[in-house]
Amino acid sequence: MVSLEEALASAESVGLDLVEVSTTDPPVCKIMDYGKYRYKQSKKLHDAKKSQTIIQIKEIKLKPKTEEHDIQVKLKHIKKFLKNHDKVKISMMFRGREIAFTDIGRNLMERIKFELINEGIIDQEPRLEGRNMVMIVSPKKQ
Repeated sequence: MVSLEEALASAESVGLDLVEVSTTDPPVCKIMDYGKYRYKQSKKLHDAKKSQTIIQIKEIKLKPKTEEHDIQVKLKHIKKFLKNHDKVKISMMFRGREIAFTDIGRNLMERIKFELINEGIIDQEPRLEGRNMVMIVSPKKQ
C-alpha cells in the first residue's frame, strides 16, 4: 500500500496520470495515460456502432379482393425487402362486410406464406387483429 503523495509523485515522474480504478477501501489506482485510454474507449464504441445492423420493418397492405397481378408485384416487393435484410409486416385489411369472409383473406395469406418459404422465416403466423389480419416475415440468416 502506497500513500497518495507517493503515487502522484511516481505518476508525475513517468509523465502519466494516476487513475482510480476501484473505490474500495483502500482505493485501487493505476498509472496510465488517461487521454489515450478515453480515445481508445471512444474508438471501441464507434466500431461497435459501425458493425451493428439496424433492422427495419416494412409494411405491405393487401385486401381480400386484390387482383393476381397486384399480388405478384407485392410479392416482388416483399422479396426485395427480405433481400435487404428488413422484416416485412403483411397486413390484410377487411373493409365493411368483407370481415365475414376472413377465410378468403386467410387463403391469400397462406398462399403468400408458401411463396416466401425460400426467402424468409415466418415470425408471426397470420392472425386476425380487429379488422386486420397480420403476418410478420423476417429474412433467413446467412
